[in-house]
Amino acid sequence: MRIAIPNKGRLHDPAVDLLDRAGIHVVDGEDRQLYADTVDPEITILFARAADIPEYIADGAADLGITGFDQAQEADCDVVKPLLDLEFGQCRIVVAAPEDGDITDIHDLDGKTVATEFPHITEKHFAAAGVDAEIVEVSGATELTPHVEMADAIVDITSTGTTLAVNRLAIIDEVLESSAHLFAHEDVLNDRKTSEIDRALESVLAAEDRRYLMLNAPAANLERIKEVIPGMGGPTVMDIADSDQVAIHAVVPESEVFRAVTRLKAEGATDILITEIERLVE
Repeated sequence: MRIAIPNKGRLHDPAVDLLDRAGIHVVDGEDRQLYADTVDPEITILFARAADIPEYIADGAADLGITGFDQAQEADCDVVKPLLDLEFGQCRIVVAAPEDGDITDIHDLDGKTVATEFPHITEKHFAAAGVDAEIVEVSGATELTPHVEMADAIVDITSTGTTLAVNRLAIIDEVLESSAHLFAHEDVLNDRKTSEIDRALESVLAAEDRRYLMLNAPAANLERIKEVIPGMGGPTVMDIADSDQVAIHAVVPESEVFRAVTRLKAEGATDILITEIERLVE
């Protein structure tokens, strides 16, 4: 099973880290390397430009791939299917125009020129809005094009909007939201290894905002403690030898830990231990 991941850029490190936490450790994945083995002899990693990964999958060079949802939309490959939102690399594709200009709405661009690195996404979005604009594809420095009279507006990617603001551009329309996804060729959607990889990555994501609580508490207060930490299908309760206390284990959302500990102490809980969870297979 070949998995293509970005060879550089903002998605590279998070993708490698996610695979590592899922137990798919990359072996000797040095810079400038085109491929690498993993600890699983059935899985090989391919390193490619994020924008090329949908094509790698479509052509069969890779079975799976990690790249931005925006890149897959731009490639528009019917055989490339999204499997899982990996919840990193969040960004937006937006329409932006000079902040001191007359263009304040997408419909103001009818008959105008728009520069972008995403011509397919742009054409589709403008067609849906009923706007007939000339789309000019550029390969970089898109923000400069309105200031050198190459375009009246741009369609570009943004995370915080800082770069647009620095270049005195204002967002006038939202095109799509994007984040890194796991994609698969349609021919391997039902493959055993695809399911294993998908489940492994999903288990890491499921664990990120959960914590594992372990504590001792009076057995007489167990029912009230269950209300505080119901866990996933109920907490695990174990008798403690020669004691009127029980040991309780439960998985709780991270956002509820502070409140839960306060209430557990009020119910006589002691020896409370809170740990992170590396993976959670549900």
